[in-house]
Amino acid sequence: MEVVRNIGLRSFLLSFILFFSVCLLYYINSVLKTEGHYIYPLDDAYIHLAMAKNFALYEVWGMTKYQFSSTSSSPLFTYMLSVLIKIFGNNDQIPLYFNVIFSIGILYVLSEYYAEVFKEVKKTALAVLFTAFFIVLPLNILSGMEHVFQVFLFVVNIFCFSHYKDKKLAVFGFYFSLLLMGLVRFESMFYFVILAFMFAFVRKWKEALFVLLLGFIPIIAFCACNYQQDGYFFPNSVVVKGTKLSLDANILGQLKVILLDNLLLNISFYKIGIFPLLLCLVFVSRDFKTKTVKEVLKDNFLLIVFSLVMICHAMFADLKGLLRYEAYILTGFCMVLIPRCKELFFNFTDYIKKESLVSLFIAANVFLMLYKCWVAHPIMSNGGKNIYEQQVQSAKFLHQFYNTSKVVANDIGAVSYYTNIHLLDIAGLGSVETIHFNENKKAFDQKFGIFLSKYCLDHQYDIAVVYEGWMQGYVPSYWKKAGTLKIEDKITVARLEVSIYSINTKNLEELKQNIKKFNWNKNVTVTIIE
Repeated sequence: MEVVRNIGLRSFLLSFILFFSVCLLYYINSVLKTEGHYIYPLDDAYIHLAMAKNFALYEVWGMTKYQFSSTSSSPLFTYMLSVLIKIFGNNDQIPLYFNVIFSIGILYVLSEYYAEVFKEVKKTALAVLFTAFFIVLPLNILSGMEHVFQVFLFVVNIFCFSHYKDKKLAVFGFYFSLLLMGLVRFESMFYFVILAFMFAFVRKWKEALFVLLLGFIPIIAFCACNYQQDGYFFPNSVVVKGTKLSLDANILGQLKVILLDNLLLNISFYKIGIFPLLLCLVFVSRDFKTKTVKEVLKDNFLLIVFSLVMICHAMFADLKGLLRYEAYILTGFCMVLIPRCKELFFNFTDYIKKESLVSLFIAANVFLMLYKCWVAHPIMSNGGKNIYEQQVQSAKFLHQFYNTSKVVANDIGAVSYYTNIHLLDIAGLGSVETIHFNENKKAFDQKFGIFLSKYCLDHQYDIAVVYEGWMQGYVPSYWKKAGTLKIEDKITVARLEVSIYSINTKNLEELKQNIKKFNWNKNVTVTIIE
């Protein structure tokens, strides 16, 4: 045991050096393009920061300090950020430090886990690094969001499950990680249900009950509180982006979306999930030839669990989220598939000859890893530059001239975090008033145009900072465009051009003058509409 622990520690140190060397290079490259301050490559990171800031400083769970809004899709992560802000002060780098710490935890637990499989430093480190890059962990760290914490909980959960029968501490770790998962990402519910189903299938009723109780009690408690505040059980982002299945007249259309659009006809499913699934299928189908059903389920327990989780996630969640939403599933696949293929690490040539089909699928997964790293490269290199030139510049402009004004926006993270504006979010993430117009990927219609026009008049909004294309032709007639902000090389922003409108038209000329006076980044092309 001491030998294995020593191998794990040495493997961890080797993996740590190699992995964080890559992360550090991307960090430096990004900082050099954002005037010396690290900027996250996704505006979503600033949504968590805005809510954490408001909860820590003003005790308001919302995008602004003025009202409740259940915008965060990861309540526990946002709450933890708020605690850190309360302790260390309002620092926008806190999510990055948080992710670095938990990514170190991921590398350490993976090293201990794989050391028990390979009992050799280099092979253990190779397995750790493959897992880290297969889930594109560097991108998840630098994105400043909750997915690193989610992966950490799954790594701990699987590691503890592997020692479930021989260590009491492992039992605690297994159930405690389940307790936290649901409030880090709501997709964890797929894991709870399927895990409990598998436990029940092998007649482990106590474990099945514990999984359901510990997994769902925190979620139910949060949803009950959420419903009391805004009438929705889940956060706004889940309501707006989630796939619905309701037993009404539109059920056939919903089934078409779930089974065809989200799964069978979803190219991302084939790029992300098909090869791990095929590997699982090979191993499980082989066992059916020589083992009973009970033995197959027992010996392939987590293989089956994560295969079903991948399918459920594709149907009801999101596989197009810039390589982050599926990271927890791919971590599970690595941790259960790599030990099944360990002979490849010791007898490479013989294994390929003996296991040609498995080797083909392994090669496909290696290619998949390289492909995802290639896709992630421009995001890590220039994503922060995009956000800095568009969202952060817009936020600084608002902070200087309209810090407490009433603003309509669509990308709400940075403009909310760096200011104290009153916000109306047309996308529905930060404003419950507009959720109805965005549910189930709905397109805006005339009702939205009438609502927006009336709402902004009734509540005396001042300006709008929006993508004109997102308005889908429903810009209120009395809004007057004051100017546009255009950047180059779209990587992580939705549009190259942001439009600034005067809603209170008495201030149109003042708005134009403020746009002219602001010291915009040199890469932002500013056009005043005369």
